[in-house]
Amino acid sequence: MNIKTKLIALALSIVSAAAVPVMGQTVSLIPQPAQVSMQKGSFAINKDTKIYVDDKNEELKRIAEQLAREIKEKTGVEPELEYKRPKSKDKNLIHLTLQGSNDTLGTEGYTIQVQPACITLAANEPNGIFLGTQTIRQLLPVKPSTAAVTIPALSIVDKPRYSWRGMHLDVVRHFYPVEFVKKYIDYLAMHKYNTFHWHLTDDQGWRIEIKKYPKLTQVGAWRDSTLIGHYWDLPQTYKKERHGGYYTQEQIKEVVKYAQERYITVVPEIEMPGHALAALTAYPELSCTGGPFKVESKWGIFHDIFCAGNEQTFAFLEDVLTETIALFPSKVIHIGGDEAPKTRWKACPKCQARMKQENLKDEHELQSYFVQRMEKFLNAKGRTIIGWDEILEGGLAPNAYLMSWRGTKGGIEAAKQKHYVVMTPGTHLYFDHYQGERELEPIAIHGYNPLQKVYNFEPTPAELSADEKKYILGAQANVWTEYIPTASHVEYMIMPRMAALSEVLWTPVAKKDWDSFKNRMQQQYRRYNAMGINYSRSAFNVQQNLQVDTTTEQVQVSFANDAANTTIRYTLDGSNPTAASAAYTKPFTLNKSAVIKAASFVDGQQVGKISNKTFDAHKAFAKPVTLITPAHSSYNNKAKLVNGLKGSTDQTDGHWTGFLGTDMEAVLDLKEVKPVSKLSSSFMQNIGYRIFLPAQIEYAVSEDGKNYKTVKVINNPDPTAEEGILTREYSTTIPATKARYVKIKATNVGVSPAKYPSAGQKTWLFSDELIVE
Repeated sequence: MNIKTKLIALALSIVSAAAVPVMGQTVSLIPQPAQVSMQKGSFAINKDTKIYVDDKNEELKRIAEQLAREIKEKTGVEPELEYKRPKSKDKNLIHLTLQGSNDTLGTEGYTIQVQPACITLAANEPNGIFLGTQTIRQLLPVKPSTAAVTIPALSIVDKPRYSWRGMHLDVVRHFYPVEFVKKYIDYLAMHKYNTFHWHLTDDQGWRIEIKKYPKLTQVGAWRDSTLIGHYWDLPQTYKKERHGGYYTQEQIKEVVKYAQERYITVVPEIEMPGHALAALTAYPELSCTGGPFKVESKWGIFHDIFCAGNEQTFAFLEDVLTETIALFPSKVIHIGGDEAPKTRWKACPKCQARMKQENLKDEHELQSYFVQRMEKFLNAKGRTIIGWDEILEGGLAPNAYLMSWRGTKGGIEAAKQKHYVVMTPGTHLYFDHYQGERELEPIAIHGYNPLQKVYNFEPTPAELSADEKKYILGAQANVWTEYIPTASHVEYMIMPRMAALSEVLWTPVAKKDWDSFKNRMQQQYRRYNAMGINYSRSAFNVQQNLQVDTTTEQVQVSFANDAANTTIRYTLDGSNPTAASAAYTKPFTLNKSAVIKAASFVDGQQVGKISNKTFDAHKAFAKPVTLITPAHSSYNNKAKLVNGLKGSTDQTDGHWTGFLGTDMEAVLDLKEVKPVSKLSSSFMQNIGYRIFLPAQIEYAVSEDGKNYKTVKVINNPDPTAEEGILTREYSTTIPATKARYVKIKATNVGVSPAKYPSAGQKTWLFSDELIVE
């Protein structure tokens, strides 16, 4: 930053943008406060610095002790604590006080005044003081320093936008020790989150000790093996090793207390009526069939759930919840409610009798009965239930909160019904989804939620009325751990996306700024480095965007990343970019084939990974395409069949054209008669999504578009011979033949084979690039 820019920044009275240099330091705060006013001078931390707290307030005393430890760690100076109000003549002090704050700040707002003589942190409640100390932490050096430490003079007035600022952690699919759970809570605190959603039970394990039912942890907490690789890597293979664990009630109390000291509410989740196999393995009499069952080794949705016609089921769950609420003081208790197949209920005499007895018209209403019954029990205990958006089906329980995960539609519906909502859509806030190109990332479940996509999420839908918007409590990110086996991997998936969401949930909309955030993240990355956090560098990876111009028959290439102050360098010949490669300054065009590689550089060093795209300017590139059989409306972009680019193994990446239950028959118009010698077409397989390779591919050519000559038929008698998620190119070389039109017909498998869970359902045929050479 040049001198002129520095002077302009110093002159600003209210700073809501990028990091601001003051007195040789950088003010770089995440989430961005509501107001930051820069002033002259600075406060020096030295051996005489003291921390004053209001007398006889144990909470402030504890917060002050935490702040003193943080200051000592970063400066080597441990401030002395004074449990009294400072006098006007006292200097070189930090004052934590519940007096003199702004009444409009609520329970979590705070003000900070940094002057050369003192720092005053004021709030209405101790949790506001604690959140203010998280801001002070960011004004300290990111790593221990022996040099003199000063904090620039400034004024901050700050409060959160939403009351529910949450992070979820699934400890069932993979179990993490108490020490990491505490570290996870520390990460929440430093980013000003206030809710930790702890997913404790599921098909793959039961993680909470329930003393009345010891087999839940003796049996249900352990599985004998774990799926290796992706669910749809077929055939499925398993790591034959016992996996599991659970938290004792004493450990849970320890975690809850640890969170309370950081003003974070722990919301436990006890899944019902589905995702119950760990419990049913321990107590099969709670099922519709009586079992036997086993704790699941693989992921997914399973037909065996709690029996809704069995009174013993409700007695069991009430006992479990009684012990649970004794451990968790949270007003809200999560009861799951998602992904509960009704297969067993439809065949169960007890469930059918329950439906008749309660005058319920279908199994969805039976689930609503189930949820409402559990709600009444918890309401009587002074608690409120929250569930995934499936609890809308059959009628929402009267007082229930809702978590909207299948997009925002469920949340909108619940808010219109005057129910409180936490937005947590998979489209933006599932941190188990990829955050970079999947070829450059560790295995994940699916989806693509990069840093900017998270930052751009808006929790409050515009279509709600002003009154309805009041029911949007906030949002949270979910971390499902099917493919996240270690604590280090959890860190990789949540960081830095956690920082982006923190600003979504805290900062006023008018103060949000993506470019500013990217700049401030540079300091945050340094902080992560100093803390030893295994954060993802995917934000530094180059995103390649190639736009086809069918008029000029060329492609415009642009590059971007989600990081600030990097130089993007690239090559077009397939070689890896170096510090000497061409620097990207603006979009450019290509009209010939190229292997495009790009990477970000800082100070001549590569940061992030190299992105790679192959552009093929073949004879059909950007030419007209006619589909004899229309594509499915969800994947109907025929221009992508000749855009010179191949898709990834993600059918939603925008490169695939899809046909559901029908064949593909495409005609390419080369615009003039040309010699043709090679024809190719590419297809995808992802059996989990009923996407199969074609049973047959037929190539034909014509000069007039009426009379076609078949030049090759490729039979694929067993399209599933090689199972898994993959793409396959089918090519044929023919004697040079003159043609203007090329017809490619691919035969859909039609219906899923009997050996798969989707047996009998219509299958997809996906094609990405039809190549003529």
